[in-house]
Amino acid sequence: MAKFFVNPEDVSEDTIVIKGTDVNHIKNVLRLPIGKEILINDRQGHDYQCIIKEIDAEIVTAKIVEAIDNTTEPAVSTVLFQSLVKGEKMEFVIQKSVEIGVTKIVPLMTKRCVVKLESESKMNNKIARWQKIAESAAKQSKRGIVPEITMPMTFKEALEYNKETLDCGCIPYENESSYHIKAYLQSLDVQSIGVFIGPEGGFTEEEVALAMEYGVQSITLGKRILRSETAGLVTLANIMYEMGEI
Repeated sequence: MAKFFVNPEDVSEDTIVIKGTDVNHIKNVLRLPIGKEILINDRQGHDYQCIIKEIDAEIVTAKIVEAIDNTTEPAVSTVLFQSLVKGEKMEFVIQKSVEIGVTKIVPLMTKRCVVKLESESKMNNKIARWQKIAESAAKQSKRGIVPEITMPMTFKEALEYNKETLDCGCIPYENESSYHIKAYLQSLDVQSIGVFIGPEGGFTEEEVALAMEYGVQSITLGKRILRSETAGLVTLANIMYEMGEI
């Protein structure tokens, strides 16, 4: 059953309206007819089984058949602080992180980042594109929310955000050898975790030391060195497994 996301204000007592690019997708790509069952989510974790009632030029109206409890969202909230990586690698990270179950993705500017920040307008366009990728992945994986892609943060801003809003944080680091991710996760009893992932060149020793000053734990993912676009996904998958989500 095809799934679509709408804003909360588009949901009324017995009907839901779909606007924007999804209208074209319904009409001209999926070619869904009136009377077809679809699943609609209000971006706040609520699913609705619906039947298409009307298809107009710019709006699709659906009748609510049943409100369904969404059970796909992890009990543990995860924020991925992903250092900016080149081109399609960042898009890959966003897509797969959403499928795994990430709650929010924060692009991160670190000392060894090859990618440099663009003008505000270009960055806004890039964030909008990344958000569309996140929404597409959320549809495919039947998520109860569309994870937010925020504007980039500096490393220190991200550490402060993690300390103020999340229960704990970890930073996979190639020079860490004693504290394995499994032991770290099994020691936790938390509702939210921040994951800090370095760029292609890795974190500097000074960045890792600063992270630990902010209470972020340095961990190892094993004996092999992982690429930036791999490390975050492995960490998220381990979190979901240890927390009983996989």
